[in-house]
Amino acid sequence: MKGSQIPPILLVRALQLWFEKRVIFPKDEIGNVVQDEEKFKIFRKVIVLQKDHKLRTQGALLKVKFKFAKFSFDANRRLSLIPVPFIIAQPGFISKTWLIGTETGCFQGLYTWESTKSAENYVTSFPLKLMKKRARPDSLYLQIAEVD
Repeated sequence: MKGSQIPPILLVRALQLWFEKRVIFPKDEIGNVVQDEEKFKIFRKVIVLQKDHKLRTQGALLKVKFKFAKFSFDANRRLSLIPVPFIIAQPGFISKTWLIGTETGCFQGLYTWESTKSAENYVTSFPLKLMKKRARPDSLYLQIAEVD
């Protein structure tokens, strides 16, 4: 684990972002349905702004799709708030959109990153390891794509 990805360091960085009012949870997309391989409904979004409170330029998109091994959708939706500080503090993180498959109940996370390197580093990070422990092993799908 890289020094900048150690949980206590991530918590301190997350608190700094909160105090600087750079973390926002926009509500305008909540409830929207997105068509991917299936229909997904957006239930949460978080964005980390630049120091000047503007959006950062995206360099990569990470898609994570899986089914949780236990608990209901509502329980997992609440539990998915726990790793938020560890996610927003990741180097290069810009945003995450949480979605639920309307027919299958699959969870999907769409993350935007400053670079593909940042997205690749997240794949081995503490919060993604936590998610992998709660996911059914046969359901996990990860994809990184460069954004033009």
